[in-house]
Amino acid sequence: MCRFVAWIGDPIFLQDIVCAPAHSLVRQALHAERAHTVTNGDGFGVGWYGERDEPATYREVMPAWSDDNLHSLCETVRSGLFFAHVRSATGTAIARNNSHPFRFGRYLFMHNGQIGGYPKLRRALEARLPDRMYAARKGSTDSELMFLLAMAQVARGAQPQAALRAVFDETVAAMERSGIGEPLRFAAALSDGESLWAFRLSSDADPPTLFVRDAARGTIVASEPFDDDEAQWIAVAPGDTVRLQRNLHGPASLDANSLGAALHWSGGARDPLAVA
Repeated sequence: MCRFVAWIGDPIFLQDIVCAPAHSLVRQALHAERAHTVTNGDGFGVGWYGERDEPATYREVMPAWSDDNLHSLCETVRSGLFFAHVRSATGTAIARNNSHPFRFGRYLFMHNGQIGGYPKLRRALEARLPDRMYAARKGSTDSELMFLLAMAQVARGAQPQAALRAVFDETVAAMERSGIGEPLRFAAALSDGESLWAFRLSSDADPPTLFVRDAARGTIVASEPFDDDEAQWIAVAPGDTVRLQRNLHGPASLDANSLGAALHWSGGARDPLAVA
């Protein structure tokens, strides 16, 4: 499966999260420790919010560890909200349009997991896309398809978190109607430039890993810890969604009471993660 990391907080250089840590996302591309697939070399991408309302992205098909342009970009770009993702393909082509994160308008999205039996279900799911969303579909992944289905609901007035969870539930129901026994596994991050939502969902009891870590200048969401201080990393419980608000350190609101308690930081308890 894929690996990803997201940051929300004060503007920092992308390299402080993506490249510099001992077990950074770039290193996870070569050797992930908490994934079914150790190597995630089927492309990568970063997406960040700057001075414009809509995010920028840089996506490639080569492994993250071999792209000098990625390192140069991460050394130069500062952002208070950014995503980074390394891909392990699950049945669709290794292509730039299939690399995460995906964007639509002001929204960014990335995903770790897959729709079980996707080839059998793909045509029916794509038929649900309105013309505008269908025209925006550039790749062939289940991840992009679920994102655009959620964007269709947002366009009709749904809240982003509710829209994505509804698409998850509707997809599981469609899988059941089609007699698909494989699970839908879904760890994902979604942002509109102000809020960040992180999801850890699955139709079985084995969702992809997902962690949250509070830091001195913001909050990190990641597929797996990237340093040795694992006590500071809080596992998102299966079935939970976390919402983080830009310009606030730590979570603004949480769906899960247990996670909310774990992330209730008192004065002086915050860990000064070395991000400048």
